[in-house]
Amino acid sequence: MLTTVKVYSYSRCSTCRKALTWLQEHQIAYELFDIVETPPSREMLSGASEKLGNRKLLFNTSGQSYRALGAAVIQAMSDAEAFDALAGDGKLIKRPFLVTKEGNVLVGFKPEVWAEVLLS
Repeated sequence: MLTTVKVYSYSRCSTCRKALTWLQEHQIAYELFDIVETPPSREMLSGASEKLGNRKLLFNTSGQSYRALGAAVIQAMSDAEAFDALAGDGKLIKRPFLVTKEGNVLVGFKPEVWAEVLLS
C-alpha cells in the first residue's frame, strides 16, 4: 500500500464507487467515511478551501441540498456560514472528498488528477 487517505463518500454515488475502485486498483489504503453520517469537520473544510483556493469548489452544485438552498443564498454566505452549512449537511459537499496524510485535498473524481497527487 502506497499511502493512507481519508475518503468521504456516499454509497449511492456512482462517482464515489468509481473512485473507491480506482484506489483499490492502485493499492492505496484508505479510511472510508460516510459523508452524510460523518461529514468532514468545519476545520477540515476550512483548510480544504484554503488549499483549493475557492470555497465554491467544495459545494456539490448539482445536489438536492444545494438546489434547495439556492446558489444566491450560498454565494451570499460568509466563509463561517458556508463551512457551518457544509459541515452540517454532507450532501452539500462535492464528493468524493479525499484528504491525504500530507494535507492534499481532492474533490470529485478525475483519475488523472488523482494519479498526479496520489501516485507521484
